[in-house]
Amino acid sequence: MKRGLLIGPDAERDVAEAYRWYEEQRGGLGADFVLCVEEGLAKIKRTPATYPLVYKNVHRLLIRRFPYGIFYVVEPALIVVLAVFHERRDPAGWQTRL
Repeated sequence: MKRGLLIGPDAERDVAEAYRWYEEQRGGLGADFVLCVEEGLAKIKRTPATYPLVYKNVHRLLIRRFPYGIFYVVEPALIVVLAVFHERRDPAGWQTRL
């Protein structure tokens, strides 16, 4: 079954903040980060149930090359991305987005 993909506003902010931080570290690194996020989103859309449940009904895909995870919920017709969160941050930050 094909599901739509909705990236929540908090997740969009997460990506924008990480992009800016990586660009400050080295030009082009932020763009690399965004490409890895897009790759992860494509994988989630293809096989959303593949990735482990990490909290209640929330799945997580670890992003290639960067210490971030994409946290999402699978609904019958939609995949909702809640957060794109650094793995060392307190998980309570994204858990409040449920």
